[in-house]
Amino acid sequence: MTIDIGSDLRTSFGPIRDQGARPTCLVFAASDVHAALRTPWAALSCEFLFYHAQRRANRSPHDGATLAGVIASLHDDGQPLEEGWPYLAQMPTDTASWKPPQNVGAILRCRGTRGAAAVSDIVAGLEHKSASILLLTLTAAFYRPNNGRIDLDPPGATVIGGRHAVIAVGHGLVASTRYILVRNSWGARWGEGGHAWISEPYLAARLFALGHFTEVLDVPGHPAAA
Repeated sequence: MTIDIGSDLRTSFGPIRDQGARPTCLVFAASDVHAALRTPWAALSCEFLFYHAQRRANRSPHDGATLAGVIASLHDDGQPLEEGWPYLAQMPTDTASWKPPQNVGAILRCRGTRGAAAVSDIVAGLEHKSASILLLTLTAAFYRPNNGRIDLDPPGATVIGGRHAVIAVGHGLVASTRYILVRNSWGARWGEGGHAWISEPYLAARLFALGHFTEVLDVPGHPAAA
């Protein structure tokens, strides 16, 4: 695939992460966009963000987070660096024991908003070096990118796997078709090193919400910015 790249923010992010089997895609996406607002990039605690987002939304730790809960939690509760509360591969059997450690370190916060579910808004953000969180319904094509590219499924394809969140980190053109480069949280084996180009027709059919995180609220408190 030859693509005329309009923007590519991959260098603003650290290594691809892997959420495993837990329903934490949205907090991984939000944590990594939050981290990309800061220099140098350092992984932030998805566990801490998921805990507070679920409490705010009154949701089980076995369910996915809501965008509203994540936005509110990043603004009000913030999150520490990853080592403050490392990600758990599995939830504890006793969910009552699931709580942050007493000393997680410095808390970092940022401001977020919900945007219109439009590819034009994704591209506009990328042109200003701002990554967006994309919330999608998935089909089989998403699970098996073809040479790093995701296009429309055949007519009548079944929606599978519920909803998922990824990060838009670039855009470009193949002939006259717009593609958005996304960063996933399924490890580096998915797509090409954890990334894939998704066509505008696929996104137009599957995109249902956008999240933007564009302003840190505590730059002096970040250990790298002190």
